[in-house]
Amino acid sequence: MSPPDQTEGGLELLRRFARSRAPVERCDLCAREIGVEHEHLIDPADRRLACACGPCAVLFSSQTGARLKRVPRDVRALDDLTINDAQWEALRLPIDLAFFYQSTPQGRVVACYPSPAGATESLLELDTWSEIRASHPALLDLQPDVQALLVHRVRRSAGPGGCFLVPIDQCFRLVGIIRVHWKGFTGGAEVWSQIDQFFADLRSRARGERVSRDA
Repeated sequence: MSPPDQTEGGLELLRRFARSRAPVERCDLCAREIGVEHEHLIDPADRRLACACGPCAVLFSSQTGARLKRVPRDVRALDDLTINDAQWEALRLPIDLAFFYQSTPQGRVVACYPSPAGATESLLELDTWSEIRASHPALLDLQPDVQALLVHRVRRSAGPGGCFLVPIDQCFRLVGIIRVHWKGFTGGAEVWSQIDQFFADLRSRARGERVSRDA
């Protein structure tokens, strides 16, 4: 009887090893290996995010007129910010979860709400937005394209929510969570649990606490 095929056995071992390895995060600009917690850059024209190492992020943040902008990392809870029912209705938002940011390419404030289909843009009533912004000075310093006001007007009996000043990548992270976990017409228990965890993480980051997940 002939000996076993050592070459085939070696190839199968390599295949199993490759399947067991965790994927490596790399900078989208220079291909340098980066950690799970890393910087992001955004192209405001198409709202596309790029993962970046520290040096690339610093390079783009120091360039005037660069195509990509560096996304900040700080999260701030705006517990004194309130949007009443009449104002929310005037903003023409169909759900109680949305984010607002100043778009340089569009030259205006954009309102989006996450849905199973992705980020859906809403026609924003500018007079109402101006009224809300004038009442809350923190919104006057909103950095265009890279920072957003994220609002979760909780209607359920339990679960975290509130208003936060966040990096724009966190809004897209929330959109991704909803797209991945939404089931049926109401979303299902899993997606709401994931949304609750997302806002609990935001609250922890706003307090300066380290959380177990990142963008």
